[in-house]
Parts: sequence; C-alpha cells; structure tokens
Amino acid sequence: MDVTKLRRGDRMGDPTRGFAVEIIRPGLSLGGGDSGLGAIGRIDRATVAPGHVIRMHPHRDDEILTYVRAGRMLHRDTVGNAEEITATRLMMMNAGHTFQHEERMLDHGPVEALQIFLRPRAADLGPKVQFHDFGEVLSHGKWRLIAGPEGAPLEVRAQAWVSDAHVAARAALSLPPLPAPDAVRLLHVFGGDVEVGGLTLRAGNTAYLKGDGGRVLAGSDADLVLFLTDQGAPVFRGGMFSGNVLAD
Repeated sequence: MDVTKLRRGDRMGDPTRGFAVEIIRPGLSLGGGDSGLGAIGRIDRATVAPGHVIRMHPHRDDEILTYVRAGRMLHRDTVGNAEEITATRLMMMNAGHTFQHEERMLDHGPVEALQIFLRPRAADLGPKVQFHDFGEVLSHGKWRLIAGPEGAPLEVRAQAWVSDAHVAARAALSLPPLPAPDAVRLLHVFGGDVEVGGLTLRAGNTAYLKGDGGRVLAGSDADLVLFLTDQGAPVFRGGMFSGNVLAD
C-alpha cells in the first residue's frame, strides 16, 4: 500500500464571525486534470457557530453527505423536509437535477461537521433526501458503513463508500478490503493522530491510500473517516459543487 499525505485545503470564512470552512479537493494534491478523485468531488471541514444560518441555496448533480460530529442543525429544503441533523442522525442529499436547502445551526454549541460532495453516476437524476439514525455517535474499534451504492444506511448513486471508526490510543485497526480492482481510498483524521504506511496523520490531515491491505495505529484516541471510490466506474464530473474545477 502506498500512502500520500494530501496538502491542507483552502480556508474560507472567519471563525470569529461564526463560520469557517476548509475545502479539500483531493485531486489538486495528486496532480492530473481532475480536482476530485473518482466519485469524491470535494470535502468541506466546517465549524459554524450556534444561530448561524446558511440561507436557501441550490445544488445540482451533487450527492451530499452531511457528517456532523458536534452540535445540531435544522435542515429545510424545497422537497418539504424540515429535519434536525445531529452526530447520530445523518443526512444524504441526492440533489439530482433540481434542489435547494437551508441550514440553521441550533443552540447546542458550535457545529463541527464534514460536508462531503460526492459525484453521481450520471447527470439529471431525480432529487431526494435521506436521513438515518445510527444510534451511537462513535463506532468503537471497527469500521461502520455510513453511505454506499447499495445496502448502505444512506445511498450514494455512484460507486463510492464512506465509513467511520473511533480507534483508542495505542490500538490498531485494519483497513477494510477494496470493493473493486480499481478502487482507491482516502483516510481523513477528524480528531486525534494516527500512523498509516509509515506516515503520521493528525487532526485535519487526509491521506491517499493506493493498494489493498494496511492498518491504522492510533497514537491517541482518534476519529477517522474512510472514503473509497471505484475509479473504473462511470461518474459525472459536472456537479455544481462536486464537479471538476480545473480546465479540461
């Protein structure tokens, strides 16, 4: 297994004004003509103050996983949903051809979350929104499937999978096998620090993992998010937020 640490993403917003985000585009670190990696368009790591409102705005041809780790938000959209999102109740917005939504941070401390923009297998799919109650905030010592193409708690309309795990300090966790011959992985450290493939990754770091096998060794209690994508599967790269931002 080859491991490449990605450079940190572009930072936007101002934490003193209640909104800060780091935008990770994995392809920019890996070179080539795509800002994303297969079905992984971009990953936003956000911290948003209580009471802050992200007003109604559009998405098109994005598969958007809202992965909250702290705080609570109220989601409203143009297909009639008004639902609370928490660290145990996550949401997938399959934007398709027409979709708008609003996010209001509730009064439970700052929201810390990943907004994960995945790419659909094709353009102009029908819009829908999914919610799933996971029951527990953390998956201790094992990988928990969050989203995937079939049979996952939240459906992605592409060959992409998202899992998470909490690893205790000094414990090791094997990486799951690749689901397809052309599959590759991204490992994001939400909190703590780990070692993988001889590299140390700390909170906010993301690494590209090529090849099967491998394990993660936690230097401290660590919260991890693992992304897999089949680079041999069809994907639409023209999404509003998930699409390729580089010139062809």
